[in-house]
Amino acid sequence: MSEVKIAAESRTEFGKGAARRIRRENKVPGVLYGHGSDPVHLTLPGHELLLALRTPNVLISLDIDGKTNELAIPKSVVRDPLKGFLEHVDLLLVKRGEKVNVEIPVHTEGELAPGGNLLEHVLAALPVEAEATHIPESVTVSVEGLEAGASVHAKDIKLPSGVSLAVEEDAVVLQVLQAQAEETEGEEAAAEGDEAAEA
Repeated sequence: MSEVKIAAESRTEFGKGAARRIRRENKVPGVLYGHGSDPVHLTLPGHELLLALRTPNVLISLDIDGKTNELAIPKSVVRDPLKGFLEHVDLLLVKRGEKVNVEIPVHTEGELAPGGNLLEHVLAALPVEAEATHIPESVTVSVEGLEAGASVHAKDIKLPSGVSLAVEEDAVVLQVLQAQAEETEGEEAAAEGDEAAEA
């Protein structure tokens, strides 16, 4: 996993007015916390941060005021619900070699068995424990040939070396649901049969 370097400035102004001023300059207010230290309030460059956050659980190397360097991962990101721009970000301070709990996206590959069944993502992201500097971007699960009623459990997913589950092994991650169309057709056929009987 690559590190993204971002220059940040510490800030002393708080409140909605200060946050609005920061956003007008295409910057994002944020807070860095963790390891029992006092939270550090930051101003981050909006465009660079937006690009970095395209990678889930991205590792960010923060250059704060050109004086200190800290490693962090995004913990909470607030976006404008209409325009999608970043409003605020919480960053979690991490150390090299330290294990952290994160959620990684689950991708699928392959085709379900024929029949128009639906694949449901019960867990859109898989909770795992991984070294802060080696967090996988995602996991890929094959659903090739799975039929209605089939499930993929957390323990069935192959994780990279050094990564372990942070959820029950029997937790359902994916399941195949029977196509609703078939049931509807069956109901229609039954209704037609009833009508014929009444006639």
